[in-house]
Amino acid sequence: MENNRRAFIKKAMTGAAAVSFGGILPGFSAKSYNGIFGANDRINIAMMGVNSRGKALANTFAKQEKAKIIYVCDVDSNAEAACSDSIEKVQNSRPVAIPDFRKALEKKDLDAIVIAAPDHWHAPAAILASAAGKHVYLEKPCSHNPNEGEMLVAAAAKYKNVIQMGNQRRSFPNIIAGITELKAGIIGRPYFAKTWYTNNRLSIGRGKEVAVPSWLNYDLWQGPAPRKPFKDNLIHYNWHWFWNWGTGESLNNGTHFVDLARWGLGVDYPVRVCSSGGRYRYTDDWETPDTQVITMEFNNNTSMTWEGLSCNGRPIEGSGVGVIFSGDEGSMKMDGGDSYSVFDLKGKLIKEVNSKTSIDASNLSNPSGGLDSVHIRNFLDGISNGAKLNADILSGHKSTLLVQLGNIALRSGNTLNLDASTGHIKNDPVSEKLWRREYQPGWEPKI
Repeated sequence: MENNRRAFIKKAMTGAAAVSFGGILPGFSAKSYNGIFGANDRINIAMMGVNSRGKALANTFAKQEKAKIIYVCDVDSNAEAACSDSIEKVQNSRPVAIPDFRKALEKKDLDAIVIAAPDHWHAPAAILASAAGKHVYLEKPCSHNPNEGEMLVAAAAKYKNVIQMGNQRRSFPNIIAGITELKAGIIGRPYFAKTWYTNNRLSIGRGKEVAVPSWLNYDLWQGPAPRKPFKDNLIHYNWHWFWNWGTGESLNNGTHFVDLARWGLGVDYPVRVCSSGGRYRYTDDWETPDTQVITMEFNNNTSMTWEGLSCNGRPIEGSGVGVIFSGDEGSMKMDGGDSYSVFDLKGKLIKEVNSKTSIDASNLSNPSGGLDSVHIRNFLDGISNGAKLNADILSGHKSTLLVQLGNIALRSGNTLNLDASTGHIKNDPVSEKLWRREYQPGWEPKI
């Protein structure tokens, strides 16, 4: 049976050495790779980070015929219990709780891990998992900073595992059809893409330093990030708005639609990026911008923008999220769901393709509902039969990098001039310092 399973899982690792964050994977040796997979053709999954989005993903994974969730890993014991209860109802078996995901990576029966922890853990956890011979479904953004994104691409190349980023619209059937029509010239040559996100988020106030709750392993939650005191307005969601752990609205939501724009325009790395914005709506602990515009220019005579309005929920073009492509013969709008509309140069609707599945962009945990299954099945097929991924890690890094560059431009106050072959910043030491981050000593990711 083991030989059959090895044939089934084509991406099995052999002979790779585990990376370490200062000995972070005790008890794991190269010999362990010989027995990494279990005894059947099912893909055994561990979930890392299951409070909100992770719990929704866990339920979707548990419904897939090829997958079974066998481990749940979370630093919050309450979140772990709630997610395990939910999974048990779906797959009729309860996953084992392993609070420290690093211990789960040592398990020989584990094939893949789903990473839905906070942003500062995304790349470090995925690199660890890759070195441990596991496949990775990685929520967006794929990294906290550009250097980590490049490390992820290098890790995938070295360990030959499957890494799919969770920009699920790459798998939506109508979106694929729309992009195909766009590239075939339905609006002529697309030369500009406007993307946006709106919400009406409330103030997070001024946090107080308090004792860490008994249900939380705060040291492991911080992981590779430099240590900061625990405050009562940080966990579970507001970490998004602190640079030490989060990446702001641009990567929290902008990544999805900038990815569609990059796909539609057929571009990779920009030649110039600038950004403006700030924390305008409230005076509180929120560090990242609540209002931001990023402009990206490319060397094929195209450009795109992302507009983020975290604290003003008025829709743009009738939708809270979306992208509009402008071409020399018309325009195409995608509103965040699995649908698109095509207009002529006078704004007359000439084609509309809708989906029966609705999208709720305001749903923080599961905005795309059942459509996530299509993306997840693509990931599972990539493991089981080598299917081409719709959102491999190189593609995910390129899209993540675009909005990371926007944040760097905003924080440095500079317009970034870039190498169009790599996306690297040219001749700007101030901005280049933000290409990477500082780590808690002993927790630095390594390949």
